Amino acid sequence: MTGGGVRGGSTFGALRDQLQEAAAAFAGGPDALAGILLGLVDDVDRAVREPLEIFPVCHHSPASALAMARRLREKQPKVVYLELCEDMAPLLTELRNCRLPVAVQAFAGDVDGFPADWAPLSVVAPITEASAEYQAVAYALDTPGVELVLVDRSCDHVFQWDPRADRPGQRAEDAEPPDREEAALHGEAVGVEIGDLRPRFAELEEHLLRHGKVRHWSEWWHQYVEVPLGDSDHDAYRQVMFLIGSLFRRLAPGDGARLRVDEDRERYMWTRIREHLAATGTDPGECVYVCGAFHAAGRVEEFGVAGTDTFTISPRTATTWQYGLIPSSHSAIEGQFGLAPGSVSIAATQWTKSLRRTRVKPYRLAGQAGTRKPAATKTVAGRPAAVAAEPAAADRLSGFLRRPPVLDALDEAELLGWSVEIVRAARRNGYLASTADAIAVFETSILLAGMRDRAKPTPYDFQDAAVTCIEKDSVPGRRDVRRLAEIMLGGDRIGQVGYESLPPLARDVYERLAPLELNLQQRGVRRALLDMTSRPELRACSDVLWMLRRLMPHGAARPIMGERRLGERSVQESWDLALGTHQRALIELGYQGVSLEQVLEQKLRAQAYGPQATAATVLAAVEDATLYLSGRRLADELGGHALKVLAAERTADGAPEVLRRVRTLLAYYRTVEPSLPPWIEEFAKAGYAHYCTLLPTAFRDEDATVRQVAAMLGFLFSMESLALSLGCDRAQLELAVAQSHPEDAAKTALLWAARVQLGTLSRAELRARCAALLDNPLVVDAYPRYLNGFVHALEPVPGLADVVVEAVSHAFGRLPDTVLLPWLPRLISTLRSGAADLAPLLIREAGRVFPARLPALDTWVPPWRAPRPEKAAGPARPGSGVRRGAALLTAYPAACDAVAGLLGCDEDWAAAAPAPPGAALTRRHPATSTAVAALLADG
Repeated sequence: MTGGGVRGGSTFGALRDQLQEAAAAFAGGPDALAGILLGLVDDVDRAVREPLEIFPVCHHSPASALAMARRLREKQPKVVYLELCEDMAPLLTELRNCRLPVAVQAFAGDVDGFPADWAPLSVVAPITEASAEYQAVAYALDTPGVELVLVDRSCDHVFQWDPRADRPGQRAEDAEPPDREEAALHGEAVGVEIGDLRPRFAELEEHLLRHGKVRHWSEWWHQYVEVPLGDSDHDAYRQVMFLIGSLFRRLAPGDGARLRVDEDRERYMWTRIREHLAATGTDPGECVYVCGAFHAAGRVEEFGVAGTDTFTISPRTATTWQYGLIPSSHSAIEGQFGLAPGSVSIAATQWTKSLRRTRVKPYRLAGQAGTRKPAATKTVAGRPAAVAAEPAAADRLSGFLRRPPVLDALDEAELLGWSVEIVRAARRNGYLASTADAIAVFETSILLAGMRDRAKPTPYDFQDAAVTCIEKDSVPGRRDVRRLAEIMLGGDRIGQVGYESLPPLARDVYERLAPLELNLQQRGVRRALLDMTSRPELRACSDVLWMLRRLMPHGAARPIMGERRLGERSVQESWDLALGTHQRALIELGYQGVSLEQVLEQKLRAQAYGPQATAATVLAAVEDATLYLSGRRLADELGGHALKVLAAERTADGAPEVLRRVRTLLAYYRTVEPSLPPWIEEFAKAGYAHYCTLLPTAFRDEDATVRQVAAMLGFLFSMESLALSLGCDRAQLELAVAQSHPEDAAKTALLWAARVQLGTLSRAELRARCAALLDNPLVVDAYPRYLNGFVHALEPVPGLADVVVEAVSHAFGRLPDTVLLPWLPRLISTLRSGAADLAPLLIREAGRVFPARLPALDTWVPPWRAPRPEKAAGPARPGSGVRRGAALLTAYPAACDAVAGLLGCDEDWAAAAPAPPGAALTRRHPATSTAVAALLADG
């Protein structure tokens, strides 16, 4: 559909004839080229003739913003239709409490109607002062009698229509996106494309860049569209933007999914516009429709106020959306919408210069933070009484296309100021720049502009010249020259959401941290010192800061001094706080609850009850609940859930983490609680039976590591006393060890250590087996693997430290170099990564065994090689052939006489007796012995 034929007497008849002749001359006759060129004129003519004035814009374009401000003051429309998600309308009034740039955000943490792995969903629409959208919003909100209507699809439809794999706004520019922290302010959010103008035909963009002698699209747009349109009148601006939008649309490649979404958005917007016009009875001539130039020249049947009503808007899903404002930045906008680094900053500078040059008075929201307060004016919307109906627009497009480019005169003072400032900034950042470099930058900028057919160097020419003349082999500081030029030309302006526009959780955080007496809303790092001894009220601040550290990104709340662990609280703490820098993360926490405690509880539940939850992760949630939340309700609930998760596990993957966390929780509860919680007793019983069952399989499983099996044994041995007191049977463990038959050398050593702990293998037998391994030439190469098992055996059996030191010493003394040298790095890596907690045991035992000084090493004999001393035969003592009892009792009989008196024994001490006379107590009271004998006889 070409959108309404144009007759010979139409506004663009002459232009149509010229383009048809040019197409015939180039192509040698009518063909596709003629159809495209004439179709462009048809699109422009159709958009111009529409009764509802369409105002095409480009995203964050100073020329569009300037034309928008000029047109609004001239026409004073009563209704402004804006291409923005319709469900974001209530948030726009909050812009006056913020410092631009900020982004309007829709957030959904829980999805209903979308795949679960898409969550969380986030849609952002960034707004800067140098944008036509902000001019329209400011005019509509501060002018009495003006209605602002958002007509674009809802945030829910953004995800209904766009597949996750092909999100809009995720394209990459030729230049690398900025990797600065500010570029991530929007996170993973989908950007709403308001006025997106960029060729979707790669060959066309490459052709424009090559012939325009520029590096990227942002520079081409600035040079060939932004600057020429800055001083154009309203009709010329509209017609040129219509032409560009139609060109990019007609030359777009055949991407069916994206084209369908674009057309559905146009159908959606025109349907909403007609619904509003019909409901209010507003005259289309008193309205203005602000949309992207790409959609302004649409060719769908629903186009215009007289279009067909055949489009049906699908219902929204059951997903609950929450809305708010988040801080944005120039870098975030550039990174999300595929713009060149620094382009939005340059546009902001261009906007300020255009306002000074044209003396156009822009619209600003009353009370807008970061701007000067405008003079109070009371404007009422509506056409001025003296202005009659507007005549039909004349053909301004032909003159614009035939007009040669206007070469701006060189502004030497401006360029000289840039050159001096960039050298000064470079010197502050460690570059060895001088006045000669400033002169070189000045001259090189003029040279580059001349090579690119420009009389006046653009900011992009100046950036290239500064990099060429100042940048050396390396960057001495944190910023390179290109980044310094961006800062100098406009800087990466970062917005801030005002306190009144923050969600309740964020305001609650600032109020609870008020005793710190710091301006935490300001960007940057603030140092907070907390002395809870002299100021007990700061303990509440400490609790908030530890929860923020748990919930927010790294760097938002970073402890410098002090720690919080189970059973430990610091009396003094020092924090580096950057809540203003991470304001977006704090705001998104507010979408999930009204207090930090509520959000933390939700996250802990999600962590514990998630589909990927393991017993270790549930125990970690229990530990965090105990650490950050007062009361045991949540901890006991999650602990009970840990039993179910542990029973469902069939591998030993999480055994090391389970062992570590259970030991920590047991130590904490035994210290601060009068009795253990019921859930941890049940966990000890269930874990004992569970790991006894898995132990034989884990010894044979090739995927189970030595560390995991050692952790299982560590759980069984360390929890044995508790489990047995609760009713478990030790025979379970003995049978599990007896049924284990590992094939791996390390696991075999681990099994030997377990048998020593159970008493089925003596230390002498273990030493003999180790010696046999070294004596067997067929097994000696595998000896280091046995040692690996012995090292991990210190986890369940720490009493074997002396045997392990002995085995390692034998290895150093007897292993050949071909085996010993390759094994040493593996031993060190094992001790550092997998057995970091076990190394102190080995070091302490080695320090006890080996001599402390080097000279003593020559005469030192290892304890395992020293001969065992035999008992010397002493002189015969009187009555040595007769058993006499302990010598201490005979030497000091008073204590024994007292005990004997209590028991009723009054016999004298016997010097010697052939046999003990028996217990006097049983002789005096034979009834007990008789009853026991009767019971034994009956059995």
